[in-house]
Amino acid sequence: MNSALWVSKTGLAAQDMRMTTISNNLANVNTVGFKKDRVVFEDLFYQVQRQPGTQADELNQVPAGIQLGTGVRVNGTQKIFTEGSFETTGNQLDLAIGGQGFFQVESPDGELLYSRNGQFHLNSDGLITNGNGLPLAQNINVPPEATKITVGRDGIVTAQVPGQEELVELGQILTVNFVNPAGLEALGGNLYRATAGSGEALEGIPGEESFGQLQQGTLEGSNVSVVDEMVNMIAVQRAYEMNAKVVSAADDMLNYISQSM
Repeated sequence: MNSALWVSKTGLAAQDMRMTTISNNLANVNTVGFKKDRVVFEDLFYQVQRQPGTQADELNQVPAGIQLGTGVRVNGTQKIFTEGSFETTGNQLDLAIGGQGFFQVESPDGELLYSRNGQFHLNSDGLITNGNGLPLAQNINVPPEATKITVGRDGIVTAQVPGQEELVELGQILTVNFVNPAGLEALGGNLYRATAGSGEALEGIPGEESFGQLQQGTLEGSNVSVVDEMVNMIAVQRAYEMNAKVVSAADDMLNYISQSM
């Protein structure tokens, strides 16, 4: 069997996976807080038929050996946590993190999950929750009679309550950082879970040290560039076509041998 068939097959599979990643990026171009993915490739092991540097004779060495590659594979996909563009909404529960950090929400089983999506709402109990009803980990409760909610750059939440001259402090939103955010497990729904690869969540006050400040009335958009993804899509399409042509050429070679013998 012509080994070029197998090598080009790995190329087709790798480019198909990259196209899937690009299509997912483009599909989420308008998703708040979405972070694009990129595919990381690596070459497969080599068939070494002659080792470089072996003795050609008593005095001379072979400068280059014979090493035949066996193809490519996807080593992983990586989230790119660059900032997206910011959009001013004026909604008092829309928050964006200007810099590093993640919001913390609590799942129904008590697990902490993380997100860059700052579209928050109030549930029937007055708790600040995300779009799926998961409350912030700080369990900030807003009184039903509150008329105005203010979130400071340091995450302190205050509200104007009728009958009280001064603003009432309701709590403080804390954010978290990770040593390796690319190691987070993407769960969908704009949520991530910590893994051994990401390291433990490091909690802190927004605006202090390496933690980004909060911006009220603002949302962070997707960091997907449509132009970049379109260019990548064209490159993938051409690479896929070249690998398909190798399959066709290898098939023609085998067909020629079978007919000539």
